[in-house]
Amino acid sequence: MEVIELTKDNFDKEVVESDKPVLIDFWASWCMPCKMLSPVVDEVAEENPQIKVCKVNVDKEGELAGAFNVSSIPMLVVIKDKQVVDTSIGVIPKAKILQMIGK
Repeated sequence: MEVIELTKDNFDKEVVESDKPVLIDFWASWCMPCKMLSPVVDEVAEENPQIKVCKVNVDKEGELAGAFNVSSIPMLVVIKDKQVVDTSIGVIPKAKILQMIGK
């Protein structure tokens, strides 16, 4: 499944109204750990069509980053049934991401 670029404008449609679990990757283009984690998140998206994977550029979407209290990146957030069920900060292995989303 393709990764969705999340903005404050499409947040409700893509996350709040989602009938699937949502994995959100908060990142920035200048962040080296983000660049390391990004291909892993892309792989998770491609291999798991039962989840929705979104990315938030914190430099462009500061309001969304603030809403999730993002203080360090990369930060992953898992949302199920409109509730945050897990978060992680920093580069983590694919197996840990799958564990977070309940795979």
